[in-house]
Amino acid sequence: MTTFYVYIITNKPRVVLYIGVTSNIARRIYEHRQKTVLSFSKKYNLMKLVYAENYKTPQEAIAREKQLKNWHRDWKINLIESINPQWNDLYETL
Repeated sequence: MTTFYVYIITNKPRVVLYIGVTSNIARRIYEHRQKTVLSFSKKYNLMKLVYAENYKTPQEAIAREKQLKNWHRDWKINLIESINPQWNDLYETL
């Protein structure tokens, strides 16, 4: 069974937050880190995985991604800090 993920990545000074969806979080974060694709994450040097949730269906993950993208920045920060108060890079724990 495939698992789908909603994730948040940021840059070193935590200025920019990016929310995405994937079915292979390790590969996707690796792609962000390698800057293999011209993208928003490459432009802003977003490589640090600070939050992730998993879902059983792509529809659930996409709905959650849309919800989070509509949140205020403070709400996103509170969400991240609820599971990762130090803003550690969670990539190593995948």
